[in-house]
Amino acid sequence: MMKRTIQTFLLITIMLFNSHCKGQTVEKIENHNIYSYKNGDSNGIGKWYKGREIAHVMGFQGMGWLERTEREEEEQTLKLLQNMNIQPGDTIADIGAGSGYHVFKMAPIVEKGQLYAVDLQPEMLAAMAVKKENNQQKNIILIQGTEQSVNLTENSIDKVLLVDVYHEFNFPFEMIQSIKRAMRPDAQLYLIEYRGEDASVPIKELHKMTEAQAVSEMKAAGLLLKQNIDNLPWQHCMVFVKG
Repeated sequence: MMKRTIQTFLLITIMLFNSHCKGQTVEKIENHNIYSYKNGDSNGIGKWYKGREIAHVMGFQGMGWLERTEREEEEQTLKLLQNMNIQPGDTIADIGAGSGYHVFKMAPIVEKGQLYAVDLQPEMLAAMAVKKENNQQKNIILIQGTEQSVNLTENSIDKVLLVDVYHEFNFPFEMIQSIKRAMRPDAQLYLIEYRGEDASVPIKELHKMTEAQAVSEMKAAGLLLKQNIDNLPWQHCMVFVKG
């Protein structure tokens, strides 16, 4: 019964995605020859961008870790949402939303706006579809992205949230370009990554980032650091805007 329910809501997800993308122009992504390939860390994919090896994507099998009970204590998600200064009418995109840990905390705040939950994995989207139906939250729109596009309408987003996911993008330059197109002129991107400068943060090195590395990569795609809000236990809360 549960399997059938997930399949049903996954079909709804796909329908929503197709409806959202109808009439949009699909842009051809050019090969910028900006990546290199060499052996590296066992937690990496052997693909490098600006001196950083890209980490393996955490599969849907890790959904339980995303929903762990100690996550609020470790990451202080409520403080992160306060940092975002979310307004009731905002249009927000959670990129790499996973099981929807942050999505379903933001949805009640964005009571008059919309919340796009974007993920690559159908299993993650299916899990969020079930939660969405159970919670009767109509302001959440599920979108299946690709490795190079978030599949969002141009100039439509006020705030973008990326929590511990950017370092796993197989095509980071193309993804940030895609996100940038979706951002409105005064939009803000909140890049949340475990602090690579801090050896005491108990996370594998490839799943951490330094501020300097993040700034370099975002600048290459046309985004500039506005502020790094230094009030989370283990993570950077870096706010980027269009340059």
